[in-house]
Amino acid sequence: RATLRKSPISKDVDLAYLAAQTDKFTGADLTEICQTACKLAIREEIERDIERGRLREEAGEEMEDDEEELEDTMPEILPRHFEHAVRNARRSVSDRDLAQYASFAQTLQQSR
Repeated sequence: RATLRKSPISKDVDLAYLAAQTDKFTGADLTEICQTACKLAIREEIERDIERGRLREEAGEEMEDDEEELEDTMPEILPRHFEHAVRNARRSVSDRDLAQYASFAQTLQQSR
């Protein structure tokens, strides 16, 4: 949630489900997933803009500077963007490493 606080997220995105799908991922891993989802949304918007321009040119319409189109807005991040990002994500910390960290933390707790 903190990583996405300034990003427009679709109401259809289930963050609880996303959290369940990314168990044992680090904060950096989650940030990468969010950034990937954001980039996918931006890429789709750019592709749509290019296609609209191409269709306008084919129709012979002059390119008009429409204020709505010139707004620099962030496209909404949809569930499919997160699904794609999670599908291609990898955990950066293995189960073995997690066990070592837990053991180390327990040792520190006992020494207090």
